[in-house]
Amino acid sequence: MEEKNKKDNLRISLVQAHLVWENPEKNFDNFDKELSPLQGKTDLIILPEMFNTGFSVHPSDIAESMDGPSVNYLKKKSVELNAAIIASIIIEEEAKYYNRLIYATPDGVIEYYDKKHLFRMGGEHHRFEAGTDTLVVKCKGWKIMPLICYDLRFPVWARNYYKEEQYKYDLLVYIANWPAPRSTPWKTLLQARAIENQCFVAGVNRVGEDGNNLQYSGDSALIDAKGNVISSIKPHEVKIETIVVRLEELTDFRKKFHLGLDWDSFTIEN
Repeated sequence: MEEKNKKDNLRISLVQAHLVWENPEKNFDNFDKELSPLQGKTDLIILPEMFNTGFSVHPSDIAESMDGPSVNYLKKKSVELNAAIIASIIIEEEAKYYNRLIYATPDGVIEYYDKKHLFRMGGEHHRFEAGTDTLVVKCKGWKIMPLICYDLRFPVWARNYYKEEQYKYDLLVYIANWPAPRSTPWKTLLQARAIENQCFVAGVNRVGEDGNNLQYSGDSALIDAKGNVISSIKPHEVKIETIVVRLEELTDFRKKFHLGLDWDSFTIEN
């Protein structure tokens, strides 16, 4: 989708990639090649969960610090491509491990979110520390809330709000290593989150096979606030798709169909 780059437009690049198992250097090389055509042509690049290793629950072998090679790689690529980047990596801090989402910007700013809902069926809850706070970042006037994989199944954690004539966020992002046998919940829940939160939703999932012989179909997609799939990448295909979305379009829909006025108020106890 091509459109004149207006002030409220956001160019979003969904990166559906194959990840080399527990091999950051090889993944860096692959992303160098795959991302280079995006230079100057996008505002936000979204990579899959654990972009440098695949979804591993052996953090002691591959965890890094916030000054490690993977965070530095994201910082470098953000500057080179002049675009913000979202990805997650395994971080070790004070003898604890986190599945940490990194938001890197071209001006050198790093913000992060630690995955709240740890995938117990894969043993993630035994080896990682759960996050306690959500994150909202800004990109070209858009408010973006990024989350990770299993978080998708918990709608309260992602709940939007409308206070003092402001929405908490405009774009909800999920990065994932979501296995192919559960692709129907992935696609269905992405649409549900868009409808119930009256926002755009981007879901980016990996493809290929990991070190545990799990298969991933991708099914990466961008969905509008009405639940329409406005862009989707074919299953099992390694591909980058860049879509232009307009904040004005979202604002107009919210004004005409003002769900926010009737949303329930609540607080979450950790």
